[in-house]
Amino acid sequence: MSTIFTPTNQIRLTNVAVVRMKKGGKRFEIACYKNKVLEWRTGVEKDIDEVLQSHTVFVNVSKGQVAKGDDMQRAFATGDQTEICKQILAKGELQVSEKERATQLTSTFKDIATTVADNTVNPETKRPYTVGVIERAMKDLHFSVKPNRSAKQQSLEVIKQLKETMEIERAQMRLRVVLPQKEAKKLKEKVKELAANVESERWDGDLELTCLIDPGCFRQMDDLIRSGTKGRGTLEVLSLKNIAEGDDKF
Repeated sequence: MSTIFTPTNQIRLTNVAVVRMKKGGKRFEIACYKNKVLEWRTGVEKDIDEVLQSHTVFVNVSKGQVAKGDDMQRAFATGDQTEICKQILAKGELQVSEKERATQLTSTFKDIATTVADNTVNPETKRPYTVGVIERAMKDLHFSVKPNRSAKQQSLEVIKQLKETMEIERAQMRLRVVLPQKEAKKLKEKVKELAANVESERWDGDLELTCLIDPGCFRQMDDLIRSGTKGRGTLEVLSLKNIAEGDDKF
């Protein structure tokens, strides 16, 4: 009875996302789980085993053809396939169908609009815009989604561009700052410089301030309170978004 011969340099994988790179005149491919490549590139996924279906470098994933060790050594200066996989993951081209690409771009576009809507307000009314309004404004800008960047990163770009065409700003954080009496006079003006608006100021031995601040200045404020008071001052987030009362969104 004859036996079926399976070449040892072939590995069959199904339902894969392929990342391809040409290097040293050769083509190299790796087999990944769908939707995990972008998560790896944006730092959401950090476990390589959750991304790779196999720690194997191929010349053709669909045919199961494995890359030769000599070719990998010449192209990547290493024979460590996991290390090569990481290089291909970082710089290779993700192979997806046109339908998959369109679906992915539409989903990311929606995620960006949602992130913008969640973190911005109309500066006049202090009310948030709906996701639909932000999506229409993005389309008017002819905003193009960048597949290799996260929705959060791109939302910051969108906010900058939208400021040129509509009344929009990042929703401010409300903070409670307590400065020990000894450092209060020295730090008070610096706190006010970082704050967009000081809502209240109360002396009771120590100085207590309630203020609004742009989220981008929070780290500076935190550093100022920590270093300026040698850890004796306090910084408390009262609310992440300062939004006007009411249910309506404009």
